[in-house]
Amino acid sequence: MGERYNIHSQLEHLQSKYIGTGHADTTKFEWLTNQHRDSLASYMGHYDILNYFAIAENESKARVRFNLMERMLQPCGPPPEKLDD
Repeated sequence: MGERYNIHSQLEHLQSKYIGTGHADTTKFEWLTNQHRDSLASYMGHYDILNYFAIAENESKARVRFNLMERMLQPCGPPPEKLDD
């Protein structure tokens, strides 16, 4: 029983420390948003991928980085309206 409590407390600690780990109440939209933001941050952090995007889009690396940063604001579009329960 003590081992189960320890695992549960570690999971809660990770969820409070890292936003993208999710929890039972995470919606599909929130999960997708976290995935898209993580992907965009990874693209910006890897120099070779950034160069590839710059060449493919015929833009400067600074412009590609700026576009990726803008897409991080709402990577999946505006959030869906919440239903009143």
